[in-house]
Amino acid sequence: MNIIPKSLIVATCIFLVQVNAQGDKLHSSHAKVLKHWTADRMANAMPRDLAIDQRGFGYLRKPDGLLTPYGHQLAAQNQQPMGKPAGGDTTPPTIVALSPLADQEIGKLHTFQAEISDESEVKSASFSVRKGTGVWQSFTPARSGDIWSIPLSGFTNGSWTWRITAKDNGAKGGNSATSSAINFLVNDGTGDPVDPPADSDIITNKSWPFGGDVQSAAGRIYFEMPNNRRRKKWSPYVCSGTVINDSGAEKSVIITAAHCVYDDANKAFARRVLFIPNQSASDTPTDTDCSNDELGCWMPSYGVVDKNWTTRTFPDNIQWDYAYYIVDDSGAHAGAGSEDQLEMAVEELSIDFSTPPVVDLPTSDADRTYALGYSYSDDPKFMYCAEDMTREGTVNWWLPNCGLSGGSSGGPWVQPMSEGTGAGPIVSVNSWGYTGSPGMAGPQLDQGSSSALCVYLGAIPADLSSIPETEGDEGVVVDCQ
Repeated sequence: MNIIPKSLIVATCIFLVQVNAQGDKLHSSHAKVLKHWTADRMANAMPRDLAIDQRGFGYLRKPDGLLTPYGHQLAAQNQQPMGKPAGGDTTPPTIVALSPLADQEIGKLHTFQAEISDESEVKSASFSVRKGTGVWQSFTPARSGDIWSIPLSGFTNGSWTWRITAKDNGAKGGNSATSSAINFLVNDGTGDPVDPPADSDIITNKSWPFGGDVQSAAGRIYFEMPNNRRRKKWSPYVCSGTVINDSGAEKSVIITAAHCVYDDANKAFARRVLFIPNQSASDTPTDTDCSNDELGCWMPSYGVVDKNWTTRTFPDNIQWDYAYYIVDDSGAHAGAGSEDQLEMAVEELSIDFSTPPVVDLPTSDADRTYALGYSYSDDPKFMYCAEDMTREGTVNWWLPNCGLSGGSSGGPWVQPMSEGTGAGPIVSVNSWGYTGSPGMAGPQLDQGSSSALCVYLGAIPADLSSIPETEGDEGVVVDCQ
């Protein structure tokens, strides 16, 4: 592991002490953060909700659903992507006239068909089919003009899904597109075509009813990011994060998404960060009064990200979308609660840096995963989705039906989860979704696939007394190569 020299590490930390109106002793920099978050600023904070369109371009999704270009100026296309544009023809294939249609009932044999066209000609197409949340099976269809089709048999009673991936002859490997997933029913003649057990355990977006450790450890994060690289104007955002076990270090550590810590488009760390753990327990909407929150508020001192997140721009850096905020054990707490150390005030969760199960069998619960976070639209509720975890590409885990709303970015993925205690290890965090279909991606944290452990180990050693207070540079960049 290589950590960038201290000369390149920057974070805000002034060791003067100020007493706020609630009687808590705050470092002056943290008192400034607390004073900054007025009711208007909190009300204007937007979820930092990242999405990818059909062509592989990144977007920020606003509360009204409007997609704002992220790192470019191109309008979004409302389809799920599987590739990126490159020179010449930058438009992916068009996929229409699918059969079977959504909710259509078929028998044991059916000819799957679609019309696929492109200005530079379609190079290849693949039809993928699965039952319930089982394993995707892919087939290569035959082509007649723009019509691609293949007869498939052997379907059994129940709920099925299919989708199409197509690639054109554009430059640098071509442009790819994937249709939205189409749900259909199979009636093989043996009974009711609906198969409730396959989907009965899927939770798409509900209020977390179990309390416990995860609710205690998780919280809402307020922060600001610059509007451009000049850093003259800043906008307020909101994400989620979770306090984790930090092996006895004299600091507390919050895991979240890297896009909630470092603006990779404008190349700056977040400023004026505020963390509110277990907010839903208070049952009061977010406001500027930390005394009406269950545990009060904490002001992190700096954020920590992988260098690869900072040198690339979303979505080219999705595999490094994990990060940490570091909270000093003194002078960082305000409001309710008598415990100044964040890690002592909450029930920490651990991170599992080993590879989690991905079984892809409807009959197995080994890979059932819970994704949680604070909803922007359901403030102050702590929300969750739960289902069997699959893969999306080679660097992301995927929850195909997860419908968590904006504000949940950075919230934890727990596998396995004990609903009785709310306890379990974190295996990922809420990262991104597609512009035109449900589902949530999370970065892989296991040592064989990521630098998450390396970044975690690099989060603690920074010497706060040697760190300047330049806004936009309040963080540590860890080079794990």
